[in-house]
Amino acid sequence: MASKVIRNVTWDFLNEVIQDGSRVFPKEELERLRFCIQCGTCVGGCPSGRISALRIRKIFRETQLGLKETVLSDDNLWNCTTCYTCQERCPRGVHTTNTVRIIRNLAVKYGYIKNNHRRICEFFLTYGHAVPINDETRQVRKDLGLAEAPPTVHSHPESLAEVLKLAEETGFKKIVERTAK
Repeated sequence: MASKVIRNVTWDFLNEVIQDGSRVFPKEELERLRFCIQCGTCVGGCPSGRISALRIRKIFRETQLGLKETVLSDDNLWNCTTCYTCQERCPRGVHTTNTVRIIRNLAVKYGYIKNNHRRICEFFLTYGHAVPINDETRQVRKDLGLAEAPPTVHSHPESLAEVLKLAEETGFKKIVERTAK
């Protein structure tokens, strides 16, 4: 009987998640991922897990095992709605939602981004909004007695330059360009 061979193990992946996330979240909180005992409480309360293949504990176990490519390329990573239900229920105090956000950021950093997410990023860089205004929305706003353009970059085009400057200074623009296919 042949056994399954695990390839592409990166033993320091868990450390990378903790280190990368510590730029935003307290490192002590992130270290709690090491304490995950795979009890499944996070999965049992996950609203996305009821209608998708999202299994937070699976993602975390693969992270602990160093299966970097498997974790970062998993489309289910993007099914998390960041509702914090799993984080609130975790008996070990693992900051699950924050960890998912960190892993998503790493996925983008390494080029694993879904096409629809990439499009939203490109819209943001082009229009200053993830969902640009269209003629139908303008008409609905007009019918409701509102200005055709909301009081955002749509009605203040000079602000788009500021948005783009922030995107450049934070490295967001470079990441979007690098992940473009």
